[in-house]
Amino acid sequence: MALSKTASESDVSVHSTFASRYVRTSLPRFKMAEKSIPKEAAYQIISDELMLDGNPRLNLASFVTTWMEPECDKLIMAGINKNYVDMDEYPVTTELQNRCVNMIAHLFNAPLGESEAAVGVGTVGSSEAIMLAGLAFKRKWQNKRKAEGKPCDSPNIVTGANVQVCWEKFARYFEVELKEVKLREGYYVMDPEKAVEMVDENTICVAAILGSTLNGEFEDVKRLNDLLIEKNKETGWETPIHVDAASGGFIAPFIYPDLEWDFRLPLVKSINVSGHKYGLVYAGIGWVIWRSKEDLPEELIFHINYLGADQPTFTLNFSKGSSQVIAQYYQLIRLGYEGYRNIMENCRENTMVLKEGLEKTERFNIVSKDEGVPLVAFSLKDSSHYTEFQVSDMLRRFGWIVPAYTMPPDAQNITVLRVVIREDFSRTLAERLVHDIQKVLHDLDTLPAKISAKLALNGEEGILPRKKSAIETQREITTAWRKFVMARKTNGVC
Repeated sequence: MALSKTASESDVSVHSTFASRYVRTSLPRFKMAEKSIPKEAAYQIISDELMLDGNPRLNLASFVTTWMEPECDKLIMAGINKNYVDMDEYPVTTELQNRCVNMIAHLFNAPLGESEAAVGVGTVGSSEAIMLAGLAFKRKWQNKRKAEGKPCDSPNIVTGANVQVCWEKFARYFEVELKEVKLREGYYVMDPEKAVEMVDENTICVAAILGSTLNGEFEDVKRLNDLLIEKNKETGWETPIHVDAASGGFIAPFIYPDLEWDFRLPLVKSINVSGHKYGLVYAGIGWVIWRSKEDLPEELIFHINYLGADQPTFTLNFSKGSSQVIAQYYQLIRLGYEGYRNIMENCRENTMVLKEGLEKTERFNIVSKDEGVPLVAFSLKDSSHYTEFQVSDMLRRFGWIVPAYTMPPDAQNITVLRVVIREDFSRTLAERLVHDIQKVLHDLDTLPAKISAKLALNGEEGILPRKKSAIETQREITTAWRKFVMARKTNGVC
């Protein structure tokens, strides 16, 4: 007993955490424990659980950056305790954000004078950026309607059915009707002609997507701009365009410089882009840029002075970390135009390697386009024996996280798999993924035979199972698959 007590009392000073009592004691999960535990034990317990998460580098569902240079990691850690909103206390960080806004505005061809400052703000991802841009459009439309003595209680926004869920959030949270252009098989982005047909006097803007989440395709913003100019002339309306360039805003300027989608088009009044996607920064940073000061109503900007000097602010939140702003500035000055172009070209080439490898299997239809975000969206040519969801689940055996999802209306009968090619996805990984997909297909092809053998073994000894119909066999395969592999739908995430 004395020895046991001594060992227990020495736990705090035991060199190895795994030799202490903390790894054999269950901690409360939903209530705070009464007593403290050593920092080493807390670290080890959390670290052990986190091992069960997926590997971010192999998460091919996500567009979000999963690798940065060690030097940038150091800057992020050095700035992690700075609250960005304390602009008077951290003026250099504020200046870095303003530099980023101006660099991005010039990248998007904003019509700025020689010494004119760009109008924009850093946000917590493109979701906040879209909320802010949508609010600006709504307020401008309301002000104009009020000045004309017209009702302003029924605003709407026109988008394609392929928009990211943050647009649905904006519409629901800020009471704006979302008018969606339906998709169709073989055409998975917003049709500009149909979009303009849906525009009416209550439309606050048309939202075009530069890089659809579903298949990476760029929508034809130039065509939309030209059609909308004609309609505005006919009706006397001033319906503008917002470009959701969350994924494509840091791609198009570098590998498709002649593509007109940005402020070169007169009706494009604001653009959002995700710095944490192809802006090459870890999750938590987005940007929204306005064409001019006139496009951002002054009454939406708040001026505060209780943190020091007068500080203008236009955000949905208040406090936020400075690290991602600093990281974005690092990438912009570290890589420059040349570096971003090289990275995007590498991503495009590795996309082609993966696409060609999948085409050689002769088992898939490629749904994505060559011009767009570097990703490959593909579907099975024959899904009568197994589905894309089953392929997705089987790939998890090799560590790959590849989403499977159905298209929105009216193309919901199409199911696709999607692989996003990021900076840290090399040609070696692309070739390895093709190899593992071939393994999965082989295993799935042999699944019916394995299940038939199992069913025979489970029957009465000495009695051969009767020959089953095709539909019975398919039902058994489906039931067995659900039982053995726990097939489930995986949402297409970004």
